[in-house]
Amino acid sequence: MLRFAPSPNGELHLGHARSALFTWRMARDLDGVALLRIEDIDTARTRRVFIDGIFEDLSWLGLTWPEPVVFQSQRFEAYRAAAAELEMMGLLYPCFATRAEIEAAADPRRKDPDGAPIYPGLWRGKSGAEIARRKAGGVPYALRLDMQRALAYAGRMLDSAPLTFVELGEEGMPRTITADPARWGDVVLVRKDTPTSYHLAVVVDDASQGVTHVTRGADLFAATDLHRLLQVLLGLPEPMYAHHGLVTDADGRKLSKSARDTSLKSLREAGATPADIRRMAGLT
Repeated sequence: MLRFAPSPNGELHLGHARSALFTWRMARDLDGVALLRIEDIDTARTRRVFIDGIFEDLSWLGLTWPEPVVFQSQRFEAYRAAAAELEMMGLLYPCFATRAEIEAAADPRRKDPDGAPIYPGLWRGKSGAEIARRKAGGVPYALRLDMQRALAYAGRMLDSAPLTFVELGEEGMPRTITADPARWGDVVLVRKDTPTSYHLAVVVDDASQGVTHVTRGADLFAATDLHRLLQVLLGLPEPMYAHHGLVTDADGRKLSKSARDTSLKSLREAGATPADIRRMAGLT
């Protein structure tokens, strides 16, 4: 079982086409099934027009998928349950710090794989009284993973064996990668405005949908370290991973919705065919 899981906060572009076509091709080669999942936890940026556009673009490319399609916005209770399980294990703590406070206190030399400052632990170990006071006052807070506690907990569950994942290379040859989730620091698993984060939701949903092979862009390779840690902590199955190369512009920049790169819709309206898209996405 495989899946393609776009976020409906913009139009799909060539990078998305590459990821979708890569996923459906691997599903065909494995005699498997490719699912479509809509990752719409960011309800403030989700637009119905973008959801309709995803269906239209993928259908135009000749791709089909089983129904019903899973929408993450309809699965908040599942994410709350997973977060509650981690809380019961003593691995989450509330953080009331603002982005400005974090940036002011963080070491500018230490960045996570996404380039954000490593969280400086402002609320790790804070007293229960101070936390209760903030909660009573209605101050919004996120829930962060206590990384060191989580690694120690996972180490006991794995009998001190290293945390690893299996990566399928370009020719489908598997290799074992040692994961390094510590480089993410005390990552947010439940956002202030949403009862989950991308990292928690994707792990819960992949397990729920029986995904055996996770296909996605190389820009998410480092996230696999954290996802494997969460899978171990929550007792979830371990899928294999295949991270494909990215489609970039002439300057080597990854295509982005926010940068308004050429969308599949505009390419289609300009006369491009699905075969043209496959060629442009490097998947002829």
